[in-house]
Amino acid sequence: MNILVIEDHPTELKLTNHVLESSGHDVNGLDAAERAFDAIRLKKPDLILLDMQLPGMNGLELARLLRVDPSTSDILIVAVTSHPERFSKPAALEAGCDAYLVKPLSTRTLPRDLDQLVAARDRSPIA
Repeated sequence: MNILVIEDHPTELKLTNHVLESSGHDVNGLDAAERAFDAIRLKKPDLILLDMQLPGMNGLELARLLRVDPSTSDILIVAVTSHPERFSKPAALEAGCDAYLVKPLSTRTLPRDLDQLVAARDRSPIA
């Protein structure tokens, strides 16, 4: 699976990329939402692991933009936050995210959880 990780903390980005690559995924990591469109144009991901609190454009704003663009509206988006009081699950889902995770992420279960999300979508496609 091709995964785009958007995370502004270098250590978390490096760890997440390592965990997902070690489980066989093709991973591209970015530290800002604004750079996502260029990365998607180069190689469209199957899934975006999207930190909600980013410098400049936040994750909710990016999710909304991705959902209204026909070329990106079908990409699975998983919201990730360490601030659920600021970026709530209902707000993330309303913005267009398909799933919601609160940090710290489990390095043991993250690859399996993302695989299950993609498998569930493949069984019943998102309209």
